[in-house]
Amino acid sequence: MKKAIFLFWMLIVCTYASAQQKVDFVTFINSKHAWVDSVFSKLTPKERIAQLFLVRAHTNLGAKYIDSVALVIQKEQLGGLVVFQGGPVGHAQMLNRYQKLSKVPLLVTYDGEWGLGMRLPDSTISYPYQMTLGAIQNEHLLYEMGLQVAKDFKRLGMHFNFAPVVDINNNPQNPVINFRSFGDSKYNVTRKAKAYMDGMVNGGIIASLKHFPGHGDTDVDSHHDLPQLNFSKKRLDTLEIFPFRELIKAGAPAIMVAHMNIPALDATPNIPSSISRKVVTDLLRKELGFKGLTVTDAMDMKGVKKFFPNGEADVMAIEAGHDLLEISENSARAIDLVEKAVKNGRLKQAELDARVKRVLAAKYWLGLHQYRPVGLQNLFADLNSPSSKLLVQRLAEASVTVLKADKKIKGFVKSEETAIVSLGINKPQDFEKGLTEQLAKSTNFFITGKETEEELKDLSKQIRGHAQIVLVIHDNRPRPKSESDLSDAIKAFVNKLAGRRTITVMFTNPYALDNVPIYRSASIIMGYQNDSFMQKAALKVLLGQVRASGKLPISVNRKFQFADGI
Repeated sequence: MKKAIFLFWMLIVCTYASAQQKVDFVTFINSKHAWVDSVFSKLTPKERIAQLFLVRAHTNLGAKYIDSVALVIQKEQLGGLVVFQGGPVGHAQMLNRYQKLSKVPLLVTYDGEWGLGMRLPDSTISYPYQMTLGAIQNEHLLYEMGLQVAKDFKRLGMHFNFAPVVDINNNPQNPVINFRSFGDSKYNVTRKAKAYMDGMVNGGIIASLKHFPGHGDTDVDSHHDLPQLNFSKKRLDTLEIFPFRELIKAGAPAIMVAHMNIPALDATPNIPSSISRKVVTDLLRKELGFKGLTVTDAMDMKGVKKFFPNGEADVMAIEAGHDLLEISENSARAIDLVEKAVKNGRLKQAELDARVKRVLAAKYWLGLHQYRPVGLQNLFADLNSPSSKLLVQRLAEASVTVLKADKKIKGFVKSEETAIVSLGINKPQDFEKGLTEQLAKSTNFFITGKETEEELKDLSKQIRGHAQIVLVIHDNRPRPKSESDLSDAIKAFVNKLAGRRTITVMFTNPYALDNVPIYRSASIIMGYQNDSFMQKAALKVLLGQVRASGKLPISVNRKFQFADGI
């Protein structure tokens, strides 16, 4: 363990020292470079336009799909990729192949809000969700995470992370942001995002803030429809836009613009913010002074193509002022339409050329003028290093939050007869396994939700006969939701158990504190998500091996407020 810690800190020091030599990204892409001019001069008009387009890439959809994307890259000479699911070795082979087909090295982008594991969960490291990170009080840990995520990206041949999310999640029913946000405080969101962003940029990749001008207070998922924000410009300025404004001042390299209809910013009927010149150029570029790269959210989402079909949205995105378009429905059609728009005067050639040169300069900053294929040897091991796993655990331990009181935790006795009552699972997970090993006398009870009322009454009697009760609530769903899926009968059962002998441990979305009746528990340990690393961290807090330092990143109700935590 000591050796792993030493190696980890050496990595941080070396990476940080190297990063300091890199020129500021925003300054760099807005400066003149001989390599950029040389590449630009060799491209045809269509190939220049193509540099602004990013195509979807997978390795989990079969050889035919991989081949079809290869044909698109070879024929259209697009600027880059948006990489999705598959496996690391398959991805590396795919990226090496695609790069060979491209005259200009491809810009490889990826949604890695919690690292490579966001798209490659079975074969790479997943860091905690941003909501979990929002509870951490030591922002330097997020900086370290950013450095490590950058290292992983570069090892896999990727350059641009669509992260961090800087949306302020002030709507608990938000179906698309929620746990992906650092929380509901604009100040906390900004601090956490800056640390993560700085780590990635100093680690040598591009980080993109999203989703401008703020997707935190919506109840519609823009993947499926066009959300509408009926807020005043003043409200947007003081809340949603706040993190973007502050992080632009701090040198944000890129910003992704969301598909949302916001009448206060652009009164054009049904126009998404992503293709609005009033939002992208007038607000983001001119008013906020942003000079980095702008990128659309995916152009195949219904939130943008619903009202502007057949490639019109692509032209409008360029017209709005974007540098990069993510996943056009039909990039060949879009390139043709943009070329026609230049010829008929709808789009200005000078503006288009400046954006192409910004994208080329970004590739130059990344070192793609000296492109090297991804090495396959030790790839899996490099992406699952002991130092990365150690960092995940440190982040998890720093996030655990104790609510109400910690007296019962401090007085927890391993030799006492203890009932371990687990909801949402039917067999022990890491928390239950670890706790059982530490206790002299314990009984495990698994509540699956299929029990009859009589069975629950009988179980309640058995459990209440124990001196200590540890009530563990697991959310086993792929993504933790705001509301628990516990039935009314199970909630009544929980309410009976949550008393002065009970320590409740929550591996759930923190918003679940509002709809699971555990407030009467002597102590509550909030674990935020059901992953193994969180279960191990919460166990250490219960056993007194780690002192909880996390604070709630949101206000749940009157009983559980932002920054609560013992």
